[in-house]
Amino acid sequence: MSVVRHGDRIDLAHVISPPGKRPEIRLCDSFRVEKDEADALARLTLGRGLKRYRCTALLGEAQYRLVQVDAPAVPPEEQVQALRWRLKDVVDFPVDGAAIAVAEIPTEGGRQASVFAVVAPATVIGERMALFHEKQIPLEAIDIPEMAVRNVAALFEETNRGLAFLALTQGDGLLTITFRGELYLSRRIEISTKALADADPERRQQMLERLALELQRTLDNFDRQYGFISVSRLLVASEYDCAGTAAALAGNLYLPVQPADLAMVADFNALPELRSAERQAQSLLAIGAALRGMA
Repeated sequence: MSVVRHGDRIDLAHVISPPGKRPEIRLCDSFRVEKDEADALARLTLGRGLKRYRCTALLGEAQYRLVQVDAPAVPPEEQVQALRWRLKDVVDFPVDGAAIAVAEIPTEGGRQASVFAVVAPATVIGERMALFHEKQIPLEAIDIPEMAVRNVAALFEETNRGLAFLALTQGDGLLTITFRGELYLSRRIEISTKALADADPERRQQMLERLALELQRTLDNFDRQYGFISVSRLLVASEYDCAGTAAALAGNLYLPVQPADLAMVADFNALPELRSAERQAQSLLAIGAALRGMA
């Protein structure tokens, strides 16, 4: 079960993945935070029986940094310590005692190996763990949005082809490129579905054209950097007019662009509301967090 704070609400998603079968989304719901997060979690623990699940949470965008760096030439067990010193000048908080996780970026052809380093202040991780412990919610993992989107994108990949996935929510947009289930690129894009929804038609068209230009530049740069990966298409998940957004981008990109539809890769027969592309996008991070270890 994922328990994901998203602005003034908490999203829950429960996903199971039987061996050899498609993932099944058994629960996907949102609850407003009326007082504070502790109060909301207490109510959900009683109302949704969170004590019965292995739970995962996500850090907020401002609570961590994701940095791509050259892999340190040390044994795996020494990577975190080696990166700790390298990250001192990259983040704006003390790295001594900070929580650091490493995700390798596979490479080919003798290229310099890289890694993603995720670093968060110890206080952020400690407070999150303490909050769940206080409410007696079993917290198995604390993850980040980029990996949640990666988990969803991996379900859509074609064999030996890369996949670009654009998630547009109330906050910034998030572009990922995955290959064989691994995250190769992550980029935040300063455009939100609220901005698109609030704009008049002319302004919205300008925003989408600018977004397409940024995406094209990123895709071109990725092709130069990872020539051994052929990106087959761009999938779009958007809380606002997903089909229209995908169509507008398709007219300005050389890559095929399609709305992401979870019905193609997962089952959710008991959740008819997820037939809406916009509801899928709204729940994307929670579903991706619940897919941790499955995709």
